[in-house]
Amino acid sequence: MNDPFSLEGRTALVTGASRGIGAACARALDRAGARVALSARSLDELREVAAGLLHQPVVIGADLATEDGPSRLAAEAAAALGGHVDIVVNNAGVGVRQPSVGLDSATIDRLHALNVRAVLLLTTALLPTMVARGHGSVVNISSVSGVVGTPQRSAYAASKGAVDALTRSLAMEFGPAGIRVNSVAPGVIATAMWTNSFARPGVVEHVAAHSALRRHGTPEDVADVVVFLASDAARFVTAQTLSVDGGMAHTLNLFAAPV
Repeated sequence: MNDPFSLEGRTALVTGASRGIGAACARALDRAGARVALSARSLDELREVAAGLLHQPVVIGADLATEDGPSRLAAEAAAALGGHVDIVVNNAGVGVRQPSVGLDSATIDRLHALNVRAVLLLTTALLPTMVARGHGSVVNISSVSGVVGTPQRSAYAASKGAVDALTRSLAMEFGPAGIRVNSVAPGVIATAMWTNSFARPGVVEHVAAHSALRRHGTPEDVADVVVFLASDAARFVTAQTLSVDGGMAHTLNLFAAPV
């Protein structure tokens, strides 16, 4: 019996793969046997990540916030990976934390251009080949902010809520063709986005107190779930937003201090 967790013989595209969750996803997919195309704006950082991969990785520079960035990346990735992409991990994104009063249209448009428009355009550019082959897995990186209310993140939360909504819609539209579409909603993960906050006294402990597992997450915590969703082990899982947050979105600490 074949290992349902193996991705041997599959091809994958990971956006925002130069660091953090994207880099961890590229490494995890490679370990599972997939040949991975890594995309981001920084070629030097991409090459550094790719240097540690085993299965003939491909590095593709792309700016997904531009109007033609997603379609160009889809074409380049498919060509570089033998004509098709079996797995796409839409990880590239931008976050903004600021009071909602005072948000300007440029900030909102910037968030939606990368976090929503690029995800939809890149995915739909790759879907026809997946449909022709009769299989494919799309994994979108959402956020805990799209699942529960978080302060000073209304524009960011709106973009991630849109990602979860388009995930469900695409899953229903393309499920009959054998395509699965899911979201992963990370909680507080030790990436560059949290570096400044973690440097402030008490923040790490405060975050841990609001997680059932009493810790913040790592990029690898997210990446391993992405590999599961990409694999045949998740063959009957689609249209889901799977929280990877130590229980943060679905539990409540009623005590003043961690227990």
